[in-house]
Amino acid sequence: MTFVQGPLLWALIVVALVAVGAVLRARKTNIGLRRQNSQLRGERDALQRQRDELHAAHTSLSHRQASEMAEVRKDAEEETKAVLKAAVRTLQGLADEQQVVVENAQKKHGDDPDMLADLMAIDHANSQFGRRAQGIAVLCGGWLGRRETVASVFDVARSAQGRIRQFDRVRVNGQVNFSVVSKAVEPVAVVLAELLANATNYSAPGTPVEINIQAVPKGVCLIVDDAGLGMGQEEKDRAAALLAPQAAISVSSLGIPPQFGFAVSGVLAARYGFRVSVDSVSPYGGVRAVVLLPDELLTTDAPVPAPAPVAHDAGVSTLPRRQEPAPAPTPLFPPPQQPAPAAHSPAPFTTAGGLPKRRRKSPVSAVPSAEPAPVRSNEETASRLGAFQRGTRSGRDMTTMEGPEIQ
Repeated sequence: MTFVQGPLLWALIVVALVAVGAVLRARKTNIGLRRQNSQLRGERDALQRQRDELHAAHTSLSHRQASEMAEVRKDAEEETKAVLKAAVRTLQGLADEQQVVVENAQKKHGDDPDMLADLMAIDHANSQFGRRAQGIAVLCGGWLGRRETVASVFDVARSAQGRIRQFDRVRVNGQVNFSVVSKAVEPVAVVLAELLANATNYSAPGTPVEINIQAVPKGVCLIVDDAGLGMGQEEKDRAAALLAPQAAISVSSLGIPPQFGFAVSGVLAARYGFRVSVDSVSPYGGVRAVVLLPDELLTTDAPVPAPAPVAHDAGVSTLPRRQEPAPAPTPLFPPPQQPAPAAHSPAPFTTAGGLPKRRRKSPVSAVPSAEPAPVRSNEETASRLGAFQRGTRSGRDMTTMEGPEIQ
């Protein structure tokens, strides 16, 4: 047993010594690894601190760059709008001068129906030019000219009809015994003209565009229905953002070529307190645009009568005297089955319930009927064309071209 235990004991001693050595080496290695790990952690923390500092510096520089870029864009936008506003003001002055020249020519050559028709075509083109100049001026921070008198809702609709190229496709239906307050006459006419221009441009030629005037509990609605292809959801969302702007609209964001219609409508609607929407579908499958005029922009006051015409226009339909009955308004496109009203048929002064009814005044913008008319003399034709021209001009008549910011 002693012999056997001797080598075993020495083997155990050797194993124990090897184990102790291994433990010591492992401990030394562990201590070295801990020191290295601690050093790496310190370097990592330093790198993280540097990263955080660089991130903070980058964020600060990004915010500074964004702020400076926003200021640069704002300055560039303001300078662009200032240049456009000055240029448009010059163009508006030239358009006014041209209108005066056309009016003088109409007075001079009013007895010649052919000449008068050509002059009226020039005046109509000039009115479209003026509407576009007004829209650009509004987007650039300008203000529309002031008007001193109220106008009936029907007259405002007819005035807007006379400012678009394809005016003969528009039908005005309905009537209410309300007038638009003087400060809102021109803005509502401009917005309605932009909607009519879109309706006629984006629907098939020859299809009608209807304006339905309806009284609602919150005011009066002007509903424009077309027979176009309609709008997709993305287009409706973009139109809604332009018609109810939350911030100033950038001229450079309107595309190339720029689409001014909805942008101008949104600016004027927000400025004067009425609403415009194009998120509905018309009965004809196109777009239904609705202009809601609140009670604050409406009045029951009748429009001021126009001044008496000159002698050679004495036979033109004008505002009748108080003692004479007022003729009923002739619809733009009268149905074939309805006979034309008699020349001296009196209009009712009360409704079916016995309430007083305000008499119709001459429309702001009269448009000749599309149906064939009987042959008239040159004097009668010139007289009627003169009435159309005076009505169109009265819808654009304002005291000043630029009003104060508070109108």
